[in-house]
Amino acid sequence: MRILVASDAVGTLSSLEAGRVLAEGWPGADLRVVPAGAAGAGFLRAAADASGAQPVSTAVAGAVVTSAAARGQAALLVESTSRVEHGLPLDASSAPLGTALAALLTAGPRRVHVDLAGMAVFDGGAGLLGALGARADVPLDAGVEGLHGLGMLDLDPVRDLLGSCELVGVVPSDMLGRPLLGLRGITSLYGRPAGLDAAVLLRTDADLERLAALAGEGLGAASGAGACGGTGLAVLALGGRLTTGPAASLDLGGAGEAGRPDLVVTGCSVFDFAQRGGEVVAAAAALAADALAPCVVIAGEVLIGSREMRTLGIEAAYPVREPSADAPAGCIEPVELATTAHRVGRSWRW
Repeated sequence: MRILVASDAVGTLSSLEAGRVLAEGWPGADLRVVPAGAAGAGFLRAAADASGAQPVSTAVAGAVVTSAAARGQAALLVESTSRVEHGLPLDASSAPLGTALAALLTAGPRRVHVDLAGMAVFDGGAGLLGALGARADVPLDAGVEGLHGLGMLDLDPVRDLLGSCELVGVVPSDMLGRPLLGLRGITSLYGRPAGLDAAVLLRTDADLERLAALAGEGLGAASGAGACGGTGLAVLALGGRLTTGPAASLDLGGAGEAGRPDLVVTGCSVFDFAQRGGEVVAAAAALAADALAPCVVIAGEVLIGSREMRTLGIEAAYPVREPSADAPAGCIEPVELATTAHRVGRSWRW
């Protein structure tokens, strides 16, 4: 029996740790445990575990940089330490992301996954491009406000720096197709609820449109260009591609190399209808559907009915504990998870 285990983090256990515990429920099976994580929430840890790299974190001005590199692969997450209380971060720059990426590129990796979900920015990736060496006739590190009057953008120095390195932007699944411009674009989507003046909205959208036009033909209308404050645009402008955290980490972990599984096992802290277990559970269900195999969930708590879960591609879900305010899912111990996995494993083997 061939089983693929692709779990999200469960309680305090990382994806890989939780996956290894879940695998104990199927002794003797042909098992493959693949770490997986969503952008901004667990992708970098999963990517590091998949490649055998050790994540390294450093503090820089206004951000925390975490990177992991091994065997020609590298992953990067830059997280803003400041938070936007209201409105839009019109003066925030993605330059720290570009600075950190430039440092990684000195080692000559074949491929770099850049988690774009950590930066609270709205500059269309201009700061990222500028920190990598792009030239322009206005400052690229002054946020979207600094782009007003942009008339020239030269990305050739950045392309020379990247060379043959494949650039992959990792974004939350709901941002994978997010447009940059227009009524459905990010300025309209976030600016109107924030109460920004119409004149500011129009000027901001026009400045992003100009940036996109100079970055490459058709990029303003490209799917995903508006992801993560427009940093998706910068990745696309450099010939990169966008993907989700689970898709990237499952690929890094070789989920497709072990052959077609007979069963897919996934896990999460809470499996409810509101969050549906998160992106990793959804990716595991999709992988199982492609293989025409059942997918089961083992979660700290299960708060969803069987009819609803089957609409999500989940055949069955099993709780480690019954829902209780006195025993939240975050307190789950490995032995509890292993005990549940053994119980489930007795029902799901052939």
